[in-house]
Amino acid sequence: MVQKTKKLPAAAKNEVTAEPKRRGRPRAYQPEIALGKALDLFRKDGFAATSLDDLSAAIGMNRPSLYGAFGDKRELYIKSYQRYREDARAAMIDIFRDELPIRERLERIYAVALDIYLSGEAGPRGCFTVMTAASEAVADPEIRAMVLEGFAELDKAFAACFQLAREKGELPDSADATVLAHLASATVHTIAIRARARVPRKELEAIVKGAIDVMCGA
Repeated sequence: MVQKTKKLPAAAKNEVTAEPKRRGRPRAYQPEIALGKALDLFRKDGFAATSLDDLSAAIGMNRPSLYGAFGDKRELYIKSYQRYREDARAAMIDIFRDELPIRERLERIYAVALDIYLSGEAGPRGCFTVMTAASEAVADPEIRAMVLEGFAELDKAFAACFQLAREKGELPDSADATVLAHLASATVHTIAIRARARVPRKELEAIVKGAIDVMCGA
């Protein structure tokens, strides 16, 4: 005798065939995109004012997933700062490496810096190092080391530019490459702060031009 197969009710069938709900990271999770969203938030609001809930909402991941992917908030902040420095370095490295006349080189460096500092959908965000990391550096040795490393790296890059300009006769033999490098870095910092305060680009460009005139002896 052939037994008839009982048909399952539609609801029961759906329960059997439905895939279990996934938890944690969404399928579209992409570390670089997620880190970029965290970077944007930290640049806008800083470390203390950015909550885990803010990060979770911006990135589209729940807290357990955030911890699993990036560690705690401090670790995510440090990873975001590292990403910022890598992006800034990539944007300027060719200008520092190319053997351009010193005035043209400085003009191009500051133009790129202004593009970075004035970016942001909600308004200019300035420089991550100057606007937020420097504050966290007071109490956090690891962040302080990163900030100081960034300052030293920028000073060294500028010093090499001025040294080359002096060797090529663009600057007098008495020009101190180290002093000029500090002035060049200080100009980067001041336009970053003023950009965050929404000083118009034309005014920032005027500051840059005046600084370049001083550095180049015009």
